[in-house]
Amino acid sequence: MRAKKIGVLTGGGDCPGLNAVIRGIVRKGVQEYGYDFVGFRDGWRGPLEGDTVPLDIPAVRGILPRGGTILGSSRTNPLKAEDGIRRIKENLAKYEVDSLIAIGGEDTLGVAARLTDEYGINVVGVPKTIDNDLSATDYTFGFDTAVGIATEAIDRLHTTAESHMRVLVCEVMGRHAGWIALHSGLAGGANVILIPEQRFDVDQVCAWVTSRFKASYAPIVVVAEGAMPKDGEMVLKDGTQDSFGHVRLSGVGEWLAKEIEGRTGKEARTTVLGHIQRGGTPSAFDRWLATRFGLHAIEAVRDGDFGKMVALQGTDIVRVPIADATAKLKTVDPELYSEVGVFFG
Repeated sequence: MRAKKIGVLTGGGDCPGLNAVIRGIVRKGVQEYGYDFVGFRDGWRGPLEGDTVPLDIPAVRGILPRGGTILGSSRTNPLKAEDGIRRIKENLAKYEVDSLIAIGGEDTLGVAARLTDEYGINVVGVPKTIDNDLSATDYTFGFDTAVGIATEAIDRLHTTAESHMRVLVCEVMGRHAGWIALHSGLAGGANVILIPEQRFDVDQVCAWVTSRFKASYAPIVVVAEGAMPKDGEMVLKDGTQDSFGHVRLSGVGEWLAKEIEGRTGKEARTTVLGHIQRGGTPSAFDRWLATRFGLHAIEAVRDGDFGKMVALQGTDIVRVPIADATAKLKTVDPELYSEVGVFFG
């Protein structure tokens, strides 16, 4: 009999730990279940266009500490492609793929849920996002690495800010959820943390900044890219949208620095961390979590438990419906945010 063949893809933004998931899937799938694997290139573009790469144990050797993804990634939305569903089904049949493991965030897994629920394609999901904003899982891999990178950057900004007695604004990622800003800002000793879940008052930010200068201290402001002022809108890099309808963010840090400088008379500069947060080797925690997700994802395939996503709840890896995990974003609770307010100003 033909060995069961599983397709694997990584979609959306790249993320530290993706290769660890792929490695866990392939190692267990081959060694314990005798499965064959095929890698689909660049997220949903792979099954849409039939673009594949070999995926076996030699292919996953040495990739555990590597950032990015050996399969490539993209923000392709097959549901908006012409004859997208038909093309995916034909390519899965062409490569004799019995089921798919889709590793991704809100958009990638949203497609996975619809392919299973509406079109009968066998898909298991693995949650991936540095934003940590997927419901039903306590943490997503990539988040810990991003927070560590941002925290180190904030630590370094303190010394240069104090040397010149200027305000330094650090813009971190976080479109709709401020988890990276909250965790790195608190860990890095920031004097102001601004998140998308709470609109901010520029005058209050300036008051906090002024308070720190009175104490002969140069303030650090951490702001998530999706944070918005009370009397303004989200700052966009440009108005173009990707295939999932997302616009490119970035610029709130620069805008805020100009506002602070104009209102307080204190020199303010901006550091935008951007894709630095996504790059490089994953942390030990992210390697651990990503590997466990991979091991449990292939178990879900073995059990025929499709339409499910593996998730971390406490210390256990569980399975939850993909649709439940993507129905609502996990955002910062106002009470949690208020806890750190004691350090502002």
